[in-house]
Amino acid sequence: MKINCIIIDDEPLARKGIAEYVADVDYLELKGQGENAAAADDLLNKGNIDLIFLDIQMPKVTGIEFLKGLKKPPMVIFTTAYSEYALQGYELDVLDYLVKPISSERFLKACSKAKDFYTLKQSGKQALLKTEDYFFIRCDDRFEKILYDELLYIEAMENYVIFHTLKEKYISYLTLKSVESYLPIDKFLKVHKSFIVAIPKIESIDGSDILIKGKSIPISRILKEEVMDKLINGRFLKR
Repeated sequence: MKINCIIIDDEPLARKGIAEYVADVDYLELKGQGENAAAADDLLNKGNIDLIFLDIQMPKVTGIEFLKGLKKPPMVIFTTAYSEYALQGYELDVLDYLVKPISSERFLKACSKAKDFYTLKQSGKQALLKTEDYFFIRCDDRFEKILYDELLYIEAMENYVIFHTLKEKYISYLTLKSVESYLPIDKFLKVHKSFIVAIPKIESIDGSDILIKGKSIPISRILKEEVMDKLINGRFLKR
């Protein structure tokens, strides 16, 4: 398995340092480098790019602005000297946020998250064809079995994801993006940047909130039309 990646940073020394790190990771394949958003766009247009190591502070177009403009972005790991942008990064569902100078250990940890997400994404392509009724997640040193039928909703919290089930909740070091790519799309629906709900467990919709087992889960303004169409269209009885 190879994850094709590119490096976008306006500092030559920063690109060189990241490229050296990439060369030491056997499952990463460096496909190109660039100094700005235009170069990133050119590299992405060539296709088959799975991961971007993306700087934030770049001339003309910042990394955040560039990412917001992508319709179907690949995995993204921000690399920046400014920690104050971390919250914006996670709101954009980036996999990780590396603050320069980047240590080798911290870089490898981010790459491991990318590998986990990539593996889940590849297997998730066949999600609708699955006959299994469960999956496993890692919680500390344990592997917990999660039954689809017992899963109520999933909540993102900083670098972790909380799986709320009928029995209890489980916390795992994952991204909501990686979880979403694995789940069957006919059973689960992302309704907010921080929430995925189990469609069969929805009890009611009240304005911009979904009710599941006494918990009100917000529907984001951006996703509301899509959510309502998926849940209501063709299933709404009229007089």
